[in-house]
Amino acid sequence: MTDFFERSLIVHQQLRGKISIHNKMPVITREDLSVAYTPGVARPCEVIAKEKKRAYDLTIKSNSLAVVSDGSAVLGLGNIGPYAAIPVMEGKALLFKEFANIDAWPICLDTQDESEIIETIRRIAPVFGGINLEDIAAPRCFAIEAALQDLGIPVFHDDQHGTAIVLLAALTNAAKVVGRALTEMKIVINGAGAAGTAIAKLLRCVGHAPNACVAVKDVIVCDSRGAIHSGRENLSIEKQELLAYSNPRNVSGRLSTVLEGADVFIGVSKGNLIDADDVRAMGDAPIILAMANPIPEIMPDLAKSAGAAIVGTGRSDFPNQVNNVLAFPGIFRGALDANAERITEKMKMAAVVALAQCVDQPTADKILPDPLDRSVASRVAAAVCKASQV
Repeated sequence: MTDFFERSLIVHQQLRGKISIHNKMPVITREDLSVAYTPGVARPCEVIAKEKKRAYDLTIKSNSLAVVSDGSAVLGLGNIGPYAAIPVMEGKALLFKEFANIDAWPICLDTQDESEIIETIRRIAPVFGGINLEDIAAPRCFAIEAALQDLGIPVFHDDQHGTAIVLLAALTNAAKVVGRALTEMKIVINGAGAAGTAIAKLLRCVGHAPNACVAVKDVIVCDSRGAIHSGRENLSIEKQELLAYSNPRNVSGRLSTVLEGADVFIGVSKGNLIDADDVRAMGDAPIILAMANPIPEIMPDLAKSAGAAIVGTGRSDFPNQVNNVLAFPGIFRGALDANAERITEKMKMAAVVALAQCVDQPTADKILPDPLDRSVASRVAAAVCKASQV
């Protein structure tokens, strides 16, 4: 079996990182130098000084992103800090280029102070056409994203919205396969951080116009102590706010209790959290989307042997990989093409629909397109761009 961890270490050491800058114009002659730099460069500077929007057609701004992290919540690794987060942010930048031809650059900040992060992003924003927030711990990530929506360029926390978009597309197609109405399903989410909160909001259509999406009626969010309900003491403000759009029946109890009779389990927490008995206690032919990495909340073979109809994970070595790469390149490509100032809820829902439609005939082992399918980003981009203009 391939040891991807060791292979990755070797490749990173050989390449000294995964991305580099490629010049668009040659500098061979003195004339080239005079056009690229002094004295010629003064002219575009003067034009932009009079009208700063011209930076979009005279500089890299129209096709550039900053991938910003403080290294506080790196998937599967936790709070590892800015230096250790660089390989992940490089990887994100590489995927932006590979799937959407967007020039992205990792910006790993040596601070986990909310106000300092906000101020830093504001100060570096002029050169970028968008900001992708990545691996910033909750609840700080919520406040940072909200504070930057007036920046005039799209600011998008992928751990929240990218995960939620791909998840809802997967669930939309899974519901078709099992022949049940998504709106009538009882859904249990384990994990009340950035991803779990965003998924709950999207399933309940929080922030959307009434006709923009179809809300699921019964969504319960659990954390390490079980169901988040109104009778629990010492709930954080963020978990109290969750109750405005989750657990309408005020169910209490540990995860195993909450799962009884459920149609869907969504895991954005930690590995090996549920077992075969938990799956058997769920409703008939349940849907399991266990996205903890690198070890899912339950392994697919175990879930299927216990009666699961459909199983998805965050891993590429099993069917139905719920991978954010299916969303973020296309979402930002569409936003940049539209010169959008922000990524709206309408644009997110357009991405959900487009992504789900990338699978013509969903099956139990194919509720999402292959993450390497190069057509996905362009289809999502077109839908997002169109939604931004409506």
